Amino acid sequence: MKRRTFDGIVTLVGVVLSVFLFAAAGLLNWGYSFTDNQVKTQLSAQQITLPADTGNPNADAATVAFFKDNGNKIMSTGKQAQMYADHYLGFHLSAMPTYAAASAASRTAAGALAASPNDPALQAAATKAAGTLETVFKGTTLRGTLLTAYAFWQMGQIAKIGALVSLLGGVLLLLLSLLGWAHLRRTPHEATIGDLPRTLQGARN
Repeated sequence: MKRRTFDGIVTLVGVVLSVFLFAAAGLLNWGYSFTDNQVKTQLSAQQITLPADTGNPNADAATVAFFKDNGNKIMSTGKQAQMYADHYLGFHLSAMPTYAAASAASRTAAGALAASPNDPALQAAATKAAGTLETVFKGTTLRGTLLTAYAFWQMGQIAKIGALVSLLGGVLLLLLSLLGWAHLRRTPHEATIGDLPRTLQGARN
């Protein structure tokens, strides 16, 4: 095969791959923009204000600093959602029974009250059990929703990195393709692939 033909094929492949990477960068950047805007819009609409303190005396320094820096701000990022879900809701929910346990306790208290509906102690116990169940349900539901938003946001961050890598790869391949095209123009028409080892051998001698 002639060197010019081979160089032309390699150059063409490089150009095609660079175009593919540019297209991938554009799509990944669109994916990042979409997820980032959606998460910001949906979280901001909830008007959840981040506390300045988690209430956990054993929180690590990074967590304490995060809540101090974001305290009294309206939640708008996936990272804020994750920190609030794990280190605020998660901490307070850890001191409460699981939803299954709270549900069982509420049913038991309601059953006891049904047997003696006029007993003040059973009324208070049933009310307390129902309140605990509602709190646990709302807390776990909100926590799950916020962590889903965080996962969606994190996928956008990965897409952002992928877009940058694809863009840089496309630029690199395009530059190499241009260099290959310049080399192609300087290659003699009669040169073949087999001339390359002899050329290199002559250069060593």
